[in-house]
Amino acid sequence: MAIEFKLPELGENIESADVLNILVSVGDKVEKDQGVIEIETDKATIEVPSTLTGVVKEILIKSGEKVKVGQSIVTFEEANQKAAIKTVEKQVETLPAKKVEAKPAAAIENKTTFETKKAKSASAVVDMKLPELGENIESADVLNVLVKPGDIIEKDQGVIEIETDKATIEVPSTLSGKVVDVILKSGDKAKVGQTILKIETGDTFAGEVSEEKKPAVIQAPVEEKVEFKNAANIDSTKGERDKFSPGEVDNQPPISKGAAPAAPSVRRIARELGVDINKVQGTGPFGRISMDDVKAYVKKLNENRETLPSLGIKQEALPDFSKFGEVDIKPMSNIRAKTAVHLSYAWSSIPHVTQHDKADITELEKIRKSHNPKVEKAGGKLTVTAILLKVVAAALKVFPQFNSSVDLEKKEVIYKKYFNIGIAVDTEHGLIVPVVKNVDQKNLTELAVEMNAIAEKARIRKISLDELQGGCFTITNLGGIGGTSFTPIVNSPEVAILGVSRSSLEPVYMNGAFEPRLMLPLSLSYDHRIIDGADAARFLRWVCEALEQPIKILIEG
Repeated sequence: MAIEFKLPELGENIESADVLNILVSVGDKVEKDQGVIEIETDKATIEVPSTLTGVVKEILIKSGEKVKVGQSIVTFEEANQKAAIKTVEKQVETLPAKKVEAKPAAAIENKTTFETKKAKSASAVVDMKLPELGENIESADVLNVLVKPGDIIEKDQGVIEIETDKATIEVPSTLSGKVVDVILKSGDKAKVGQTILKIETGDTFAGEVSEEKKPAVIQAPVEEKVEFKNAANIDSTKGERDKFSPGEVDNQPPISKGAAPAAPSVRRIARELGVDINKVQGTGPFGRISMDDVKAYVKKLNENRETLPSLGIKQEALPDFSKFGEVDIKPMSNIRAKTAVHLSYAWSSIPHVTQHDKADITELEKIRKSHNPKVEKAGGKLTVTAILLKVVAAALKVFPQFNSSVDLEKKEVIYKKYFNIGIAVDTEHGLIVPVVKNVDQKNLTELAVEMNAIAEKARIRKISLDELQGGCFTITNLGGIGGTSFTPIVNSPEVAILGVSRSSLEPVYMNGAFEPRLMLPLSLSYDHRIIDGADAARFLRWVCEALEQPIKILIEG
């Protein structure tokens, strides 16, 4: 039996990815954890490992396609499947035959004729049609056909994947049986009520046992197992689901992977209110969405519009720039598009304030240069950013409100007891922020080596999703490029970000005279909902003093 391998969960709020490369071919033997495909998400390029061991039977996607979480990628034939079948057949052969009392030939003939007639009436070729998809939805595009002629399918098993104007839905079978013919193919537009498949129904398809093995097994009469309908009666319906009353249908668990679990009446209200029902959180059984859920979602949207008016501003139409001269139009990369959306949300929802200060790193720079060769031998580089990782982790312990997140909906502040710090990395594809985990538990050499490794992985887009998640605070260093200060945008749901500019020699009045000192400009942007200006000034001054006198970290941090 072929087993489908589906695209696993990729991370929070990541629903799809682009296929870059397919790493296996039909007929290849694949081991568990072996790479199957290479995909690109909004943040990174990832090699998806197999969770199964077996032989590739069919590849269901190709390079360049966009695949969704839960979508079938390849089908495997388990490596030990044939051996298992042979073992079962051998066991069947050795089963002792049940003794049957001798009966007159006429009785046996009549019984055989009767059972043959029952088998014929129990099996029929039935048209499965596209069911109702919702009010005012008359057709849909076929994305994938999930079965083929000869397949044995069960009731509620997905047979085709379709896309409406609202969602991608996997249409479940309303019957059990053997697929005789597939009417549609990928790319077709299917209408409600149109025949999708022809299915031969009947109890004979419960398993694939060869005819020569059957005499050893005594089967129960057909009528004791399943109550069948005739073909005309089944074909006159739109599926078994139509037998239920609206209230009964509402109580059923969701069976369509891509569709929001809600009754047609709830969907209609959502459409009339302009709500994407797929974004509504259901509170009913199996996550089913009720009318109250839709109302609560609309209420929340209205409250957000009142508190975040800038989010309701529509994009102004752009002029035709080609009228003024030559232009070159290129699509945004996934990373750039995701960054644009994320930073727009952060800027609109977080009341930003930026605090500036300077640290005297004259002595620190001498220490850094003297210890850098040792760190380089370990595979890292002792940079100001690496030192700031350790300083900021200590500062977060002294000022815990900077290591928090705000939940306005619940009126709560989440204080984190771990210290993961993101490092903004400039790449040719856009800004990527890998996260160094448990900074407080590592020494400077370990931090320098790890930071160097993940920054390189970010530049070549080989970083994993786990390395991009879980940040508490972000550091962005533009000192290698230049500038005296800037106002970085807080990386939501964090509440603060530290910007680093280029250090320079400045005259500083010390001991009754001006002396040349190496000064490092620092810019701290913070969320004013949870951090007050005085706290921000204290935090940044603490960081500056720790850079000037590192022993402060040992005493206070």
